[in-house]
Amino acid sequence: MTSQDAISAAVERLAVAQETRVPCAPVRDLIGTDDLPAAYAVQQGLVQRRVAAGVSVVGRKIGATSEAVQQQLGVDQPDFGYLLSDMDVSHGAHGTPVSMRTLVQPRVEAEVAFRLGADVAPTDEADITIEAVRAAVDVALPALEIVDSRIADWQIGFTDTVADNASSGLFVVGEDGRPLADLEPRDVVMSLTINGEERSAGTGAACLGDPLEALRWLAVQAHRFGDPLRAGQVVLSGALGPFVPFAPGDRVVASISGFAPLTVDFEE
Repeated sequence: MTSQDAISAAVERLAVAQETRVPCAPVRDLIGTDDLPAAYAVQQGLVQRRVAAGVSVVGRKIGATSEAVQQQLGVDQPDFGYLLSDMDVSHGAHGTPVSMRTLVQPRVEAEVAFRLGADVAPTDEADITIEAVRAAVDVALPALEIVDSRIADWQIGFTDTVADNASSGLFVVGEDGRPLADLEPRDVVMSLTINGEERSAGTGAACLGDPLEALRWLAVQAHRFGDPLRAGQVVLSGALGPFVPFAPGDRVVASISGFAPLTVDFEE
């Protein structure tokens, strides 16, 4: 079992890397490669540190849901992290360029987001079904996630990415919401372009077979952690294709069928 001292040291290492924008060594030397409870304890420590500084939790993200991203990261299962208020740069969808000044080694990916209209907090885990999470969704939305790693050169193992808040950075959610009566998430087709050149493509089915299955998986994990999904939260369900690097001054456009294109410019 990983000691509290090791967990605290991992929190400090990642926090300093975030604050200084200087990548750090992996934290698996502190928490090991298989101790997921320790990795999520580090994640909680980082989140609590930022909440204490005045930000709030606004939702969750699911990471490593597509085979393409799992291959990019060298992992074989999904994970989850927290969306915080200071990560939300959805103003970028309204023509205001997004600053990259908080980012270390960013990549961008396109996905389907869900805004919840009801809690997913049953007393019995068996009640967390596809039907239950579908009923909890208010609308589906197009989203860009700017993933990031505080760990040098993205040389991460699974516990590293979990500890690093599932390699979170920033996120942009469009306003073009669709009720699930009008859109089936597993059937969407995605194309992501940077400066007009297609750099990533995929489908809803690439996200654990169905973005709603990713949402169900997350709801189960949240239930087990004693922190269930709540009405009003936004959930990024996971990439529909590979994530790709981008640079200051780039224009990124996510075209996901059923939604208006989501266009974001990044500051020079």
